[in-house]
Amino acid sequence: MTTQTFLAAAFLLPMATMALPITTFEVPGANGVNGTAPQAINARGDVIGLSFDGAGISHGFLLHRGVFTTVDYPGFLHTTPRGINNLGETVGQMDNRSSNDTNGPTSGFILSEDGKFTKVDFPGAAITGLFGINDSGQVVGDYQDAKLVSHGFLYENGKFTAIEYPGATGGTVATGVNAAGQVVGFYLSASGPRGFSRTVDGTFQTIELPGAIDSSARGINNHGDIAGQYTDNTGMTRGFLLSDGALIPIDSPGAVATYGRGVNDRGVVVGNFLDGRGVLHAFISGRSTGDQSSAALTLPGSPRN
Repeated sequence: MTTQTFLAAAFLLPMATMALPITTFEVPGANGVNGTAPQAINARGDVIGLSFDGAGISHGFLLHRGVFTTVDYPGFLHTTPRGINNLGETVGQMDNRSSNDTNGPTSGFILSEDGKFTKVDFPGAAITGLFGINDSGQVVGDYQDAKLVSHGFLYENGKFTAIEYPGATGGTVATGVNAAGQVVGFYLSASGPRGFSRTVDGTFQTIELPGAIDSSARGINNHGDIAGQYTDNTGMTRGFLLSDGALIPIDSPGAVATYGRGVNDRGVVVGNFLDGRGVLHAFISGRSTGDQSSAALTLPGSPRN
C-alpha cells in the first residue's frame, strides 16, 4: 500500500430552487418483496443496486432497458453491487453473514460486462468493500481494521493507495471516482459523517451544505456533479445533487428519509427512500424524462410521482 500527505479545505454551496422529477420503482417478484435500493447509474441508463427477499437476503440487480437481471456472486449469501461504469463493469461486495452478524468477513468484487467475477480483498483485512469504478478501471472503496475503523483506498492494477481524510477521527470511506480521478466519499468526525471531494493531486475539500448537520457524498459523474444525502437541521435525511455550483435537495414523496446514491453524466440521480413502515424503495430522478435513462423510467406498473 502506498500513502500520501493531503491538504484539506471546505466549500459551501448555495441552495438551488429547482426540484427534480422523481419516479419510483421496485425489483419485481420474491427478490424485491422487502425493499429495493439502487446504488449507481451509468451514462446509458443502466442501474445497479440490491434488493431484499422475504428472508432478508440481499440480491444484486441490474436494470437495463427496463429489464431486471439478478446479480448474485456464486457461493455467497448476500451480494451488494455498489458502482457501475459506462462500460458496464460493476463493483460491490459480498458476504455470508447471518441476520444478527454485522461484522462478519466481507469481500469486494469486480464484475466484468461479460459476467466474470473477480474477488478483491485488502491485504490482512476481514472486511473489504468496493463502491465506485471509472471507465479506466480505477476502483475506490474501503476496508476495516481490527478495531472496525474504515480506511478509504484507490485500487488500480492490483495496487492499493490510501485515501484518508486529514484529521478524521472515525475513519474514511471512498465511494465514487470519475474519469478525471476525482474521488468523493465521507469521513467520520466527532459530530457525524461529512462528505468530501478529493482532487487527483490529493487535495481534499469538505462538502458543507446549507442547513446540514451531516452529509455523505456517494457518487460523482464526469462533469463533477456529486450525489449523496444529508441530514438537515430539522433531523430529516434528504438526498442531494450538487450541480453547477448549487445544491439541489431530493425528497421522494411520502418518504421519511431519502438517500442519494449515484449520478450519471446527464445528471440523473438514483437512490432509495424509507417509508413509514421502514421499507426501502427505489427512485430515479432527472432534469427531465427525456434524459438518456428514459428506458429505466418506463417500467411497467411503476408509480409516477
